[in-house]
Amino acid sequence: MKKLTVVLIIGIFAATLIFVSTSSDQFVDAGSTKKIHFTQTITSSQDPGQGHENHQLALILSPNKGTLYDGSMTFTSSEPVQIVVLHELNSQESKGQPIWTVDGKTVYGLSLIDLQKKSDSFEFTGAALALHSTDSKEFTATVSIDGWIRGQPTEVIMQKIELQKDPTWSLSRANVPATIPMHKGIYGGNDILYIITDSSDENYAKTLSEKQNWNVEIAPVIANIPEKALQKLFIFKNGVRDDGIYGFQNEVFSNTPSQESEYSALRSVVEVSWKIGQKPTILESVDDVIAAEKGGRVEFNETGIVLNAPQIIWPDGQMMERSDKEITNEMSYGGGQILEINREEMTVTFVAHRGWGPNGETIYYIVTDATPSGPAETMGVTSSPVLSNLIANSGAVDLFQFKNGIKGTGPLGFQPGIAGASLGDPNYSPMWRIYLVEWNDAKSAKILETKSDIDSFHADDLLSVSIARPTNSDHIVNCPFIDPFQ
Repeated sequence: MKKLTVVLIIGIFAATLIFVSTSSDQFVDAGSTKKIHFTQTITSSQDPGQGHENHQLALILSPNKGTLYDGSMTFTSSEPVQIVVLHELNSQESKGQPIWTVDGKTVYGLSLIDLQKKSDSFEFTGAALALHSTDSKEFTATVSIDGWIRGQPTEVIMQKIELQKDPTWSLSRANVPATIPMHKGIYGGNDILYIITDSSDENYAKTLSEKQNWNVEIAPVIANIPEKALQKLFIFKNGVRDDGIYGFQNEVFSNTPSQESEYSALRSVVEVSWKIGQKPTILESVDDVIAAEKGGRVEFNETGIVLNAPQIIWPDGQMMERSDKEITNEMSYGGGQILEINREEMTVTFVAHRGWGPNGETIYYIVTDATPSGPAETMGVTSSPVLSNLIANSGAVDLFQFKNGIKGTGPLGFQPGIAGASLGDPNYSPMWRIYLVEWNDAKSAKILETKSDIDSFHADDLLSVSIARPTNSDHIVNCPFIDPFQ
């Protein structure tokens, strides 16, 4: 295991010397009181305090036993932060109040000022001063200090504290933006905006790719998906000219995510053609389409083709947009998968996540919907309970996510996942059955890049593989693999 060494120098000039400014009057001797004055830019690191392992700390004035800092601070930070002021305590005083400690022996009282601002001014008195974030994301801050160190230290100590730090590893460009064209559809006379990512039919995929100038991937196995996991999509082959797939009226949907118990992004294509001698009109609902067919005005062609067509905006809702638009390798999977919906350009920009295909090849995927509702809400995607019908169906493929081991950019905070199929494979599907990989001894974890790696270590009884069942429910995620750089 990799070790992080933190050195706290506790003494009269100790930590303030870490932040020496170029100003010649930074320290002005006044007997037992010493002037401090500096401006410095600092970068946070992992908070060494017990219970703060996933937090970030930027130490400005570190603890000096027997001394007291007093003054004012002005700061500007790249992220919203809290202010931490530590106070010397003895063991009897530490009970019943918030504390901060690295080793459990030397304990400080903790005052946490939860400003959650990127800039402010603050007057302080205490044994130490820092900026703090409960996020694991590194931040940078510029601070100006004007104050005094009061008192002489009663003891000078150097503590070398070795913290066990889990090894981390990440892929470059672990998360990237992927801009995808949207189409207009109709539900109940109202507009829907949706995308098309996959087709069970190669010719249809080619036609759609040319139409939207963005690749629709071929996923033959989704043609095997059972009817109870599908919904109808009515596509018009003639009639009123408009911006539909074939240049006629927009496609008609049978439901939206508002009908959660029925909604599926997987659509069975029904082609609609107006009969000779009939006057075409805009059909605005499934009821209208069915009535026109029963009245002999149009005819249906049940193609057997299945499209993956997730809805982005529907009459009374839309997919969640992320509040934090900055893309980093360490960004959370929670809080939404969409960066921007551009109605004028008719595009939507997703976060595309990087992982590995079964043979170690790079793959990128987006997330559009899932079941059960808990994981869907956490990721900020549409809930689609009918996907549970795919748990034992060949239309879904296995995707392996790591539950422990080496920390990284995977959705559970560990190494990236490994898929059971890649684009171009005959068994590729955008519908993924999630398996969890757990090392029996996390300290012996290694980076795995292929499905055969998992199989080999599993056979040697070094890790376990189990199907994910959040809230004791079948778990399927709609994660189309895409090329985000096209």
